[in-house]
Parts: sequence; structure tokens; C-alpha cells
Amino acid sequence: MLEDVRTHIEQLIARYEAVKAENAKLREELRASEETGAALRKQINELESEIETRKLAAAFGSANTVEAKAKVDTLIKEIDKCISYLEQA
Repeated sequence: MLEDVRTHIEQLIARYEAVKAENAKLREELRASEETGAALRKQINELESEIETRKLAAAFGSANTVEAKAKVDTLIKEIDKCISYLEQA
């Protein structure tokens, strides 16, 4: 009977160690997946930004994104001036 209890305890300890190792492995996989997810979200944001820039360039009829950004900056400055004039009135 005592030998049976020892055997069961050893089996439980072995199962515990196996589950503990699996838990550590799964935690590492989760961490790696979270890092991959963060990198992919960053890439998505960069690509969405590039799409918006290209849309702006197309809207202004310019293939040059630097030129399109300059036009947008000019428009923003003009809008800011209009707003300040409206606030003064």
C-alpha cells in the first residue's frame, strides 16, 4: 500500500513537471505571437499611411508624394488663416 502511494506521488510529480514545462512553452509561444502581432500592426499602420499619401498624391494629380504633401501643407496653412480671420470677425 505504501508503495502504491509512492508510485502515485511520483506519477503526480511527473505529470506536474510535464504540465509545468508545457505551460512555459505555451507562455513563450504567446509572447512570440504577441510580438509578431505588434510588428504586423505596425506594418499595417505604415501601409495605411502610405495608401493615404498615395491617395492624396492621386487627388492632387501628382505622382510625386513630396509635392502632394507640400500642396496639403499649403492648403492647411490657408485654412488656418481663414479660421483666424473668422475668429477675429
